[in-house]
Amino acid sequence: MTRLQGKRAFITGGASGLGEAIARRYVAEGASVVIADIDEGTGSALADELGEAARFVRLDVSDEASWLAALDTCDAIDVLVNNAGITTLGSIEEVTLDMLRHEFDIDVVGVFLGCKHALPKLLPHGGSIINMSSMAGVRAQGHLVAYNAAKGAVTMMTKSCALHFAEKGYPIRCNSLHPGAIHTPIIDKVLSQSDDPDALYQSFVETHPVGRLGKPEEIAAIAVYLASDESAFATGAEFRIDGGSTL
Repeated sequence: MTRLQGKRAFITGGASGLGEAIARRYVAEGASVVIADIDEGTGSALADELGEAARFVRLDVSDEASWLAALDTCDAIDVLVNNAGITTLGSIEEVTLDMLRHEFDIDVVGVFLGCKHALPKLLPHGGSIINMSSMAGVRAQGHLVAYNAAKGAVTMMTKSCALHFAEKGYPIRCNSLHPGAIHTPIIDKVLSQSDDPDALYQSFVETHPVGRLGKPEEIAAIAVYLASDESAFATGAEFRIDGGSTL
């Protein structure tokens, strides 16, 4: 398990959920990782557990100064995983402007700042940017207006970055991951917003033709491929790991 031997990865939202799963798998594959998260306690504990190959840095992905300070701790980056995100539940009638702005601050502005400010750390030697979108970035649902809009923006931002890098001759590829519903703490937060969490959970299951939610390690496996040199010809692509939800 040395597919990422010697690679240096920077993972936002790396303290828990998909970010944690990716960090664990990257270390197992030989990479060193920076776990960037606003949750200092959980992030620091994970870095300590993973040992010398991992360290924690505090990052508020919505804040440009926070990005600059976090990246300043890195000499170079081979892999940027823009994973930090939230899910706002609600229709166009229910979601407020403040809720929409908060969704965009984390899921869109965070990805924008990461792609923009990590670029100097990637340019000298090339590498991979992996942006966490969602099946909601390509398939609309009436009760996810803010999330649909944000993840749709991530999907197109990824393609724009990939095209720009290719046109400039930069040795950097940029792809988006599109998970279905994955059983992580963010799912529990979404369920807590519902008046009938059991029914909402079942609706998530029924969205997937395979009849279950995904597992974090199933997303981490694709993240390893996109971080590795095996994916050198992949850029601007949508990698859908959604149990058939977008078929």
